[in-house]
Amino acid sequence: MSDDVEGAGWSMGTDAAYLKELVVYWRDGYDWRKHEAELNALPQFKADIDGTTIHFVHVKGKGPNPRPLILTHGWPDSFHRFHKVIPLLTDPEAHGGKAEDAFDVVVPSIPGFGFSERKAMASSAVADLWAKLMTELGYERFAAAGGDVGSGVTLALSRQHPERLIGIHLTDTGYPTGHEENLSEAEQEFAQFIQGWWFREGAYAMLQSTKPQTIAFSLNDSPVGLAAWILSFGSTGAGSDDLDNGIERAFGGRDELLTNIMTYWVTETGGSAARTYLAEAQGTEWGAPPPLRSDVPAAFALFPREAPTPRDWVARQTNLQRYTEMPKGGHFAALEEPELFVNDLREFFGKLSKS
Repeated sequence: MSDDVEGAGWSMGTDAAYLKELVVYWRDGYDWRKHEAELNALPQFKADIDGTTIHFVHVKGKGPNPRPLILTHGWPDSFHRFHKVIPLLTDPEAHGGKAEDAFDVVVPSIPGFGFSERKAMASSAVADLWAKLMTELGYERFAAAGGDVGSGVTLALSRQHPERLIGIHLTDTGYPTGHEENLSEAEQEFAQFIQGWWFREGAYAMLQSTKPQTIAFSLNDSPVGLAAWILSFGSTGAGSDDLDNGIERAFGGRDELLTNIMTYWVTETGGSAARTYLAEAQGTEWGAPPPLRSDVPAAFALFPREAPTPRDWVARQTNLQRYTEMPKGGHFAALEEPELFVNDLREFFGKLSKS
């Protein structure tokens, strides 16, 4: 393991002292078999969709006429992002809700991630696969939600297959690129924030968008290297106070953090997931105009440790009908604050027609 830099903490990336402590717990205290069994309790499947093997969880809702819902994760998380919200969504009556609020939940692993095929694809291509997967499962119309890369996939679904979507729920909507016109004052402030954030925190994205194979060897050959890379990004959404505890809180707990890392490690998808950023960059024409606004009804949940996305920016890209400022939570909201996430999603989709 690399030597520590005195007084550096998290300022240069992953804190060596914290990483050493986590690795000791990973080796001596964390029970992978316990968490593996919990994951295996979910009904999981694989399907060949247009020549790409897709892994997915599919849980039927317990209630009259459940709404079909596809949930899409991001990086550096996995389908594990949604394991806490699946029972709340599929069996609301058992968790203080109403049976008529039940969803049929589909949680795929993006190609290149987890147990899907190790093939990197842009969000637009993944969206087409999701539309076909939902057709194969018998859902003509469905709801969609996602965060991080999953937001991009969900937005692409709404633009490429609007006739299939009941509505979409997002926790982020991408960032200004400089090609937008007539930005409001709030959007200009957001753009300035994002520019500063990319200078401070965006090295991972630049590397993965240009030279992902450089880091792939470390991610697939060293569990400590994989953990350090994921922790370095995860810390950016953990809050500035007490990052050692904050990073674990952001992923829903120390064991949840390690289960997410293990999902990459046992499937050897650290490198293929990183290549997703290059696939996205290659699928985006430099200097192209911003994508068309989605007309599908949309909801946006802003968690306080996320980028401060203003309502104007979300409305520029979507048919915004609900904008919620959450009292707590961050980038991995479904892991950290599952009840808040589910309640917002449930309230939004509950007001939309199921057909």
